[in-house]
Amino acid sequence: MVDRPALLLDAILDPLGLPGTRPEVRLTPGGTLPSAFGVSDLAQASVGAAGAALAVLADGGAGRPGAVAVDRDLASAWFALSIRPEGWDLPPVWDDVAGDYPTADGWIRLHTNAPHHRAAALAVLGVPGDRAAVATEVARWSADGLEEAIVAAGGVAAAMRTASEWDAHPQGAAVAVEPLLHMTRTSAGPVPSGPVAADPARPLAGVRVLDLTRVLAGPVATRLLAGWGADVLRIDPPDWDEPFVVPEVTLGKRCARLDLRREPERERLLQLLAGADVVVHGYRPGALDGLGLGDGTRGDARPGLVDVSLDAYGWTGPWAGRRGFDSLVQMSAGIAAAGQLAAAAERPVPLPVQALDHATGYLLAAAALTGLALRHQDGRGSRWRASLARTARLLVDAGVAPSLEGGGIDPAGPDPAAPVERTAWGDARRLPAPVVVDGVPLRWDLPAGPLGSTDPDWAATA
Repeated sequence: MVDRPALLLDAILDPLGLPGTRPEVRLTPGGTLPSAFGVSDLAQASVGAAGAALAVLADGGAGRPGAVAVDRDLASAWFALSIRPEGWDLPPVWDDVAGDYPTADGWIRLHTNAPHHRAAALAVLGVPGDRAAVATEVARWSADGLEEAIVAAGGVAAAMRTASEWDAHPQGAAVAVEPLLHMTRTSAGPVPSGPVAADPARPLAGVRVLDLTRVLAGPVATRLLAGWGADVLRIDPPDWDEPFVVPEVTLGKRCARLDLRREPERERLLQLLAGADVVVHGYRPGALDGLGLGDGTRGDARPGLVDVSLDAYGWTGPWAGRRGFDSLVQMSAGIAAAGQLAAAAERPVPLPVQALDHATGYLLAAAALTGLALRHQDGRGSRWRASLARTARLLVDAGVAPSLEGGGIDPAGPDPAAPVERTAWGDARRLPAPVVVDGVPLRWDLPAGPLGSTDPDWAATA
């Protein structure tokens, strides 16, 4: 019998290139999320890779990294939702126009959660924001034609393609030969001395992480880093919000705003970068260059910086600069079509959770941790790249593993005796941590809070 979680773990750890001794990673048995693909396998493997990277960093080169254990049920559950509000409700996940629509020759997904993306789609269709009117107009278009028209208008959409169609597409072909994680070493800063961490139980205490990411992979990565003690400062534009996911992903972080289109606020970001150890960003290729914050500028601002980035559709090929989200990449890369075929359904069947986002988030966290371990050896920084489309390739290449009914997932819910998280919206509890690294508890010092709730400064205690 194929041990798919272990194979996926190896497929992540090999390109990660952990320095030193690879720790023991125990993947406990459990249930399976309903899917045509091994989503629970991917969840457990990606969480395990991040745990392994943390164990190596905390070991500090001694050659005795702590063992790692990943609870399969909890890893699957964290890929859905970790927070459990008490006496209040999370906002709806989707805008009322977002979703899958039949076209004249197939299916398309419209992603309209952001106001400007909604406006672009409705402008192309020439209809008001009424779902029935949208459906009527979408049915007049070819899927590819509407996809291209919405993208050209500044919106985001994805026609449904089969896996073979994606393989034959220039972008699918480009992604297929990209590495899962691409890393280059960069210039050195001061060479660290002494142990990696003053407190082995909080190995990231004093590590400053500048978070320039939004929905959803990047925030998942920085949430994990915060749980192991990092000072995470998230920066958003003045007009950005993502109400459903903010209570889920701002756990452990401070959140501020800067308008990077304005010179004084770009300068403030460069000052923050000069004090950062890690930066995680999800801008499309070239976007930061257009703001005067390209690779060279970031490296000059902080020699030795661990620079971790992601995009949607990969870093090469004709769509490298295309905006995208997990649900759109699932449509493009053949995942939704394979789900429809396996379920004999009349419409696209996506993954049961935003697995590409979450898995990529744990890959980014693993990259950041590995970059810190490498920097501790020689002072040199590193630059890492990942993409949702390449994570999709990893999942698809692992093979169809139909478990359409799923079953057995029992995360047990938050421990009633666990501390209450006093969020800005009300009390809540979190599921238990999905990963345990010997001697390094995963815990968060700050509750979830709204975007823009703090000043753009590093914590005074850092």
